[in-house]
Amino acid sequence: MAGRDLRALFSTNDQGLASQEAFTNRQAQWEAVAAALAEHLQHIGDPAFDVEDLEGPRRNVLVFHGVGGIGKTTLSRKLEAALASSEDRPAQWPQHTLPTGRILPIRIDLARSAGTDFERVILTIRLALAGLGRPLTAFDLALRRYWEHNHPGEPLEEHLRRSGLASRFGKALPQQMQSALGDVAQALLLPGTVGTAIGQVTGSLVRALRERRQSVRALAGCARLADLLEAEPDLDALSYYPHLLAWELAQLPADKAVTPVILLDAFEEIGDRTNRDLERLLQRVVWLTPNAFFLVTGRSRLQWADGALQGQLDWTGPAAWPGLATHDVPTTRTAEAFGGRGRQILIGDFSPEDCDDYLARRLSSGGQPLIGEGLREVITARSHGLPLYLDLSVMRFLEIRRTGCTPQPADFDHDFPALIARTLSDLTPDERHVLRAVSLLDAFDLPLATRTAGMTQEAAAMRLTERPFIRENAFGLWPFHLHSLIRSTLRNADDQTDDRWSPRDWDHAARRALGALGEQWSTAPAQNRMLLVGCLRQALVLARDFRLDLDWLTEAAFHYISDSIWEPLAPPARDEPAAAGLQTAADALVETLSALARRQHENRARTAERLTTVTEAGLLPPALHDMAIYYLAKAQRDLGRTDQSRRGMQHVAAGGGRLAPNARRGLAHLSRLAGDFPAALEAAENLGWEGRHHRVRGDVWWTQGDMTRSAQAFQAARQEGEAHGKKGEAAMSQAMRAFTLAFTDPAEADDEIDLAEHLLAPVDLRAATFDVRIAALLRDAGTHTGLEDRAQVLQAEISTSGLAFTHAKLELALAFHHAVRDHQEGITAGIRRLRELAREDYYAYYVDIAHFMAGRRLDGSSSAHWIDGPHTTRQRWRALVTARRNHLRTPR
Repeated sequence: MAGRDLRALFSTNDQGLASQEAFTNRQAQWEAVAAALAEHLQHIGDPAFDVEDLEGPRRNVLVFHGVGGIGKTTLSRKLEAALASSEDRPAQWPQHTLPTGRILPIRIDLARSAGTDFERVILTIRLALAGLGRPLTAFDLALRRYWEHNHPGEPLEEHLRRSGLASRFGKALPQQMQSALGDVAQALLLPGTVGTAIGQVTGSLVRALRERRQSVRALAGCARLADLLEAEPDLDALSYYPHLLAWELAQLPADKAVTPVILLDAFEEIGDRTNRDLERLLQRVVWLTPNAFFLVTGRSRLQWADGALQGQLDWTGPAAWPGLATHDVPTTRTAEAFGGRGRQILIGDFSPEDCDDYLARRLSSGGQPLIGEGLREVITARSHGLPLYLDLSVMRFLEIRRTGCTPQPADFDHDFPALIARTLSDLTPDERHVLRAVSLLDAFDLPLATRTAGMTQEAAAMRLTERPFIRENAFGLWPFHLHSLIRSTLRNADDQTDDRWSPRDWDHAARRALGALGEQWSTAPAQNRMLLVGCLRQALVLARDFRLDLDWLTEAAFHYISDSIWEPLAPPARDEPAAAGLQTAADALVETLSALARRQHENRARTAERLTTVTEAGLLPPALHDMAIYYLAKAQRDLGRTDQSRRGMQHVAAGGGRLAPNARRGLAHLSRLAGDFPAALEAAENLGWEGRHHRVRGDVWWTQGDMTRSAQAFQAARQEGEAHGKKGEAAMSQAMRAFTLAFTDPAEADDEIDLAEHLLAPVDLRAATFDVRIAALLRDAGTHTGLEDRAQVLQAEISTSGLAFTHAKLELALAFHHAVRDHQEGITAGIRRLRELAREDYYAYYVDIAHFMAGRRLDGSSSAHWIDGPHTTRQRWRALVTARRNHLRTPR
């Protein structure tokens, strides 16, 4: 039972807390995986192993469970990479020499956001095995029968393409299934036309298997194949087909042998503990493929070894799953054969379900939980999964009962002051002082803790970090953090201890913490983006909550925006109703930086709204006020509000502040948007690096159809960004270089797109990401690669973002595609859409370019001022279309 196991783990507070420390050392999880996998390979390599044995216990599953956000998905992905290639193994994980045999990791995300259902699970496993290069005949026949019965008229190949599985695993599965069908039809001497009729083939095969014909001896060894082919091909039957897959894998020759390692992530999202329909299907996959190994990550333990679930799941109890049992396994020959080590590893605090389970099992009377459901819900919600809190709650429950009263939910619906007393009870006065100080911080190191506490020696902080309620992440910016429940209790509970802090004490500590964070950032030996963002995240909360002066935060804010990476900074909202609205400069700065970071994920209209609120409040000092105005003007430009944008840019440029070069670049862009290309190019000559002159030139030249000169400018911009250590600038410039070259050379564009995606990976630049995706469309322009479907998906995402200029750029790419194919209706429709998106001062020249590409005359006059004149520009754009047509006609 889970209670016995948890009682052993958490019989004392220190023991309970210490058990959580294992997760900080991810090497331990890797060691557990390596050991379990080695044991599994040894077991299935035993000559006595029978893949068709349905009665023997299973130890082919290892579970990592823990609280949400603790890093289970990251661990799953690292394990997948390490098992796929030793080169992708994290450096801190040692190399393990596993027994011979190929290992094939297959990771499946069960999160609802991934849209994974049981069909997708089965298809994913089979698609991964398609890399073997051969049909798995028994399974493929059953799967083909299931598919045609449940998806009539929908080709499997088309489904795989739309679902994205084909792009992940390739397109070999439909061909392998057809090959299996054809081979069986040939073995049965069926007519060729029958070879495509799965119903006739399976019917004939079943009769041949029942009659033990020599022609089907290759499949006759699969004892249950005929029964499965005769069963109604519904979802329930599909869940038994993995038995056929396991049998086929067992038939592979030694040089083709493979052991699938199937990583099931976000297992908690397949249902709950009252709805186990999908869990039952997945359990069948695990049970029926004993030669595969399963790594499960989720928020809760697997309860498969709990005999009480009999009837909800097919195989339950400790005899079936000895490794998953949470109590002693009887010492039998079977149990000994599978070892006594547990296969469920806690890597974080308890999930709510486990908290409830713990409370229900910890105290019982007559086999029933002594703590009622409503009370368990309150305790669970307040605990943040902390075992210590659960222990204290149980003690409080017993103490209240001893007084003759019945404990009520209200007795626990508050911060638990006793937690402070228990936490502080064995600390020295100096350690208690440091503990309160670090409760102001999300994370800390020894110098930061010492400075915040106002102490001169680190001894107390060093001793404190050895306590079990201080968690350590050796790879974090600051290695230590206080458990969230203890932290919130220290900050918010009615602290009645003798050395409790007054409001002034908290204020002084907050000021010391703000100063210490600023000192760490300003004295860093080199530019450290991670340190900057970390300091800002912590300092903004302190400045806002304690109404502190901005001090060094002004300089840090300018450093934050300088590289356009936009890591999230928004601190959690304050609880006090009076805190609504902007009241201080710190409030305004928090809102400004939050709006700038969130604009990569929000509609630009929302960004403009938030920044308008900031500028109208007038709380920021002049330099930061200009920052808000400048980015408001950028958002207005993106939304097509060019007049408002121009006024904002002119204001910032006229002020001559730190963002004046950026504002001058913004004015140059506005000239380009209006089609005044000579003015934009002239402005670029005076912008310099601060105004990103090369990128402005590149933006001008591609509109002229001069892709060579534009690509050179964007390359220079990328190199200049790299030279200045500006990842965001380098990524934006490379994205536009890929976009430009996608018009001219698809092969070269491939490499440029790859580089752009690589540079964009560590930054958060939505518009640049869209540019790269449009470049991929341009690279494929004129081909039949589902381009218009891809464009439709991208168009929906762009519309959500509010980036009107990117929408127009996408339509221009489609116009190029239609011009290459000489699709007149598409060209006409594209020109119409461009007219709807454009205005005289906002990308009206895109309409001209669409005419140029299609070889059409303009319907009326043009407001564009082309650098080399309209005739030369027309020739360039038309030449790009002609060159692409020639490229597509050339045999390759």
